[in-house]
Amino acid sequence: MSDSPIETLKRLIKRIPAIGPALAYARHQSRIDSPKSPKAPAMFVGSGPYWESRYRTGGDSGTGSSGRLAEFKAEIINEFIVKEEISSVIEFGCGDGRQLQLARYPNYLGVDVSETVVEQCQKRFAENATFKFMTLDQYDGESGDVALSLDVIFHLIEDQVFDSYMTTLFNAGERFVIVYSSNYESVAAEHAPHFRSREFTVWVAAHRPEWQLIRHIPNRYPFNGDGLETSVSDFFIFMKTA
Repeated sequence: MSDSPIETLKRLIKRIPAIGPALAYARHQSRIDSPKSPKAPAMFVGSGPYWESRYRTGGDSGTGSSGRLAEFKAEIINEFIVKEEISSVIEFGCGDGRQLQLARYPNYLGVDVSETVVEQCQKRFAENATFKFMTLDQYDGESGDVALSLDVIFHLIEDQVFDSYMTTLFNAGERFVIVYSSNYESVAAEHAPHFRSREFTVWVAAHRPEWQLIRHIPNRYPFNGDGLETSVSDFFIFMKTA
């Protein structure tokens, strides 16, 4: 029997170049994570081990999770949740929880490959009974009104991992899927092995035709060479039509 998409994602994600902090902007292909993040691993040996090392040694989720970029993301998502009367949210790649401090979500489940960061989020939001967290290994097909993917897709280097992640993401959305990412094709470069932009809307059209792109929101701070304050990511909001 072949693996389910979820099991394939769990298995493959441990073998790919990680969602790492970059020391430079990936040569105008991606925003960087903060150069102040301590003790970044010297080599990419797979996203699971990388994130464990990064978070365990005091690293964070990068510049997009704080400042005006985080505020922009929170504004768009919070307004959408109120307008559409969303009752539950699931996010794949929740990170260190700094973005979540700006969120006004109802019932929320955050999923991440890093056990360390999941434990950190559980402690950070211990008094919020509506926020729960689990590792990808613990994930077992849970879903929500909205499935979120924020600054994750362009870090899925291998095709199989990308396909499995997208399948899991759209399976988990009951009404909507919100993606915040770039949407053009590139290859992983030697100087930025963690970044590979994908025109992911092509995948959605081919594999999830029942999901309609109902809104594209360009970034309020489009990338201009300053990775601390600008980003290549836009919002793409999909609605299930079938």
